[in-house]
Amino acid sequence: MLSMQNISMVYRAGLVETHALRNFSLEVEEGDFVSVTGPSGSGKTTFLNIAGLLERFTDGRYELDGRDVSSLSDKESSAVRNEKIGFVFQSFNLIPDLNLFDNVDVPLRYRGFNANERKKRIETVLETVGLASRMKHLPSQLSGGQQQRVAIARALAGKPRLMLADEPTGNLDSKMALGVMELISEINRNGTTIIMVTHDPELAKMANRNVHILDGRVSNGDIEVPLSKVATA
Repeated sequence: MLSMQNISMVYRAGLVETHALRNFSLEVEEGDFVSVTGPSGSGKTTFLNIAGLLERFTDGRYELDGRDVSSLSDKESSAVRNEKIGFVFQSFNLIPDLNLFDNVDVPLRYRGFNANERKKRIETVLETVGLASRMKHLPSQLSGGQQQRVAIARALAGKPRLMLADEPTGNLDSKMALGVMELISEINRNGTTIIMVTHDPELAKMANRNVHILDGRVSNGDIEVPLSKVATA
């Protein structure tokens, strides 16, 4: 699904260079669930932005779903992103004046789906996240965990092959966080490849694999398998 080879990302401000990623290499198989951990400033967010085609890198090669996306134009990147990738962020990024149905509808309108197709997709994903009965509610009428479920539904509505989640439980208490993680795990079991950045080591263990990033590289060049997964294998 995702293959990065020797990716480097350098930010330049005058004479100052900041190396966010250094010869970063990673392989993610289709259907995998990978958690990404590491200290602040290690390169996690830069990696996620590059994976989502939100940011260009300085050097290296990136293949997504078998296609070299290293040198796509902005228009081509946008098309691939809309077709294959769903995003879930720490901030729910819901539009406060729109109800749940319309919040999920916004990205589908940009993709040009007709009204019937949009309605079918919206109802299906809101049912998936357990909020079908509240589709006419505003975000302010929901708990934090429910708002994050709407954000996940919005990402799912485009039927992405790859879901990228950046601290999806960061604004939630432990009970809500566990509920969101169980939903994300279920989505993965249904076939969606997931890459999730998290600072929580316990939540990271719910993934199939853990990648630890340090100083812009995968730590020790290895992808570690959580002990909890080894024990149940």
